[in-house]
Amino acid sequence: MNQIITAQRNFFNSQATKNLHFRKAQLKTLQKALEQNEALLHEAIYKDFKKSEFDNYSTELSLLYKDIKEARSSIFQWASRKNVSTGILNFPASSYIIPEPLGVCLVIGAWNYPYQLSFAPVIAAIAAGNTVILKPSELPTNTAAAMAKIVKENFDPAFFTVVEGGVEETQELLKQKFDKIFFTGSTKVGKIVYKAAAENLTPVTLELGGKSPAIVTESCNLKVSVKRLVWGKFLNAGQTCIAPDYVLVHKSIEQQFLEQTKEEIISQYFSFENDNYVQIINDRNFERLSKMLVPEKIYYGGETNAETRYIQPTVMQNVTMEDAVMQEEIFGPILPVLTYETIEEAIAKVNSLPKPLSCYLFTKSSSIKKKILKEISFGGGAINETLMHLSNSNLPFGGVGRSGIGSYHGHTGFKTFTHYKSVMDKPTWLDPSIRYSPHTPFRLKLMRWFMKF
Repeated sequence: MNQIITAQRNFFNSQATKNLHFRKAQLKTLQKALEQNEALLHEAIYKDFKKSEFDNYSTELSLLYKDIKEARSSIFQWASRKNVSTGILNFPASSYIIPEPLGVCLVIGAWNYPYQLSFAPVIAAIAAGNTVILKPSELPTNTAAAMAKIVKENFDPAFFTVVEGGVEETQELLKQKFDKIFFTGSTKVGKIVYKAAAENLTPVTLELGGKSPAIVTESCNLKVSVKRLVWGKFLNAGQTCIAPDYVLVHKSIEQQFLEQTKEEIISQYFSFENDNYVQIINDRNFERLSKMLVPEKIYYGGETNAETRYIQPTVMQNVTMEDAVMQEEIFGPILPVLTYETIEEAIAKVNSLPKPLSCYLFTKSSSIKKKILKEISFGGGAINETLMHLSNSNLPFGGVGRSGIGSYHGHTGFKTFTHYKSVMDKPTWLDPSIRYSPHTPFRLKLMRWFMKF
């Protein structure tokens, strides 16, 4: 690990990555490598998840191609020096801000969207002019191996490399000195990463999770709301950090909501054979999710198959905040439905839990929309939609509180891996004496006047 980091630090210190044409070329190389190896990437993710080519492209690769295209077209603008005002106090002088790369960066990817959540921060780091060590999750072994192969065949390891392995390798990496650590994963592991980074005062971005609520009001377009909720919840078998974790439905439309949700799930025919559903990542998570299924509270679904790690899309009713399914992030295809009678009650239930990564509201009421946006703190979200805010790179993506620290995507991602160096450039042909001794009453009067501008 030390040899890898030393090589990258030497490469960074060579100033090569500060060249914007170099960065664009590396991003182009990454896009070409991904495109030429799509068959390998499809095969690997199917082995790990039974994830279809359609879902792999739509939820992983297409987003990466979009990120690369935006970074390549915007890099000169993002990296340009920004002139700012100086003020009369420092006349004559000019002031400006210079974006500069941080250095050697560690990106620790997540398993649930292994390509997108590994390469997206890498793209931002490269665009910002850093060297990168990527540590993909070891849980989807085939996708980790595919990423390592692609990077090894296309990049100088002194600039960009992949370190495979499990907990031991990650712990060894965290002992090293980095200039930036970017982690996507659970809050539990995020604390470990944060603590390790603190030893070297390394800046950290943590993309975590939490129980993201969906609030369904009586004024919503129920048919469209259910369709979008079911899609957002059961995409990737619910193994999505911004998936609706639970639903708060107005009591007056509870039965309609349950009936339409069941009909929508049936009509979508979620299955491996239909190429729109995936396996639970491993036996441990399958067992964890299976324990959340309370037979008497299952409205629809509940079937499981340990051999194929299949859990049927499941809707639970009569759920309370005290139930086991409400004690942790579900991260699976189980949708608990709770009810409320006033919007204040719904807000209180959401705010009784740690701040979520996402929040979704389904309503036609502008007053309720304003109230939710004002009174519930969350990382990001959508109104009358689920998940799709992530696809807009103009919206910074990140959590708040226990759901994360920092954000990325688009220009925000570039900023995440950048230090903004502030400079005042002052000539010597004029040097007002007001700040020097002696400190006379007249000079104090002048100082008070200058400080007003």
